[in-house]
Amino acid sequence: MALDFTKLKLRQRDGVTCGPSAAIVGAAMLNPEYAAQLEQAGWFEAEQEQLHHKLNAVWPRALGTTPMGMAEALNTHARARGVRYRWRFAQGPRDRLHDVREAVNQGWPVAMLIGKGIPRHWVLLVGWSGERFRVYEPGAGDVLLATAAELRGGLGFPQVFGYVVPKI
Repeated sequence: MALDFTKLKLRQRDGVTCGPSAAIVGAAMLNPEYAAQLEQAGWFEAEQEQLHHKLNAVWPRALGTTPMGMAEALNTHARARGVRYRWRFAQGPRDRLHDVREAVNQGWPVAMLIGKGIPRHWVLLVGWSGERFRVYEPGAGDVLLATAAELRGGLGFPQVFGYVVPKI
């Protein structure tokens, strides 16, 4: 199933489920059987809740999803394809994003953590179109286009904390 994010309008269910929402969309890109469930009424919302509990077993859910939780969520579906995700810190304005661009060019989703002073929001890089990244924004349930400079700039947030990228 090729995911059409614009038709499905996959929106996070509350103010703290951006991480699970991004993880679900990423997992759906990695696993067609998992993706097939997205069209079932109510499944996406229920899966956000279930995944949020699973990823935050020790971490307070009100603080969102940790980078290690996001990596584990993606690894659950990437392992079958022989790939492992890992967290890497952002490298500031000089971050070349080579690993990020290479991953999305090859069809691998990349999670990005942004915020203001503290990590606040997850988005998912889902593709590359011309000279822009395709970015799933779980708050709106839309896919936006962003240049590398806009990514490094935080997509409206003042700080990029890092990325969960596959080792390919």
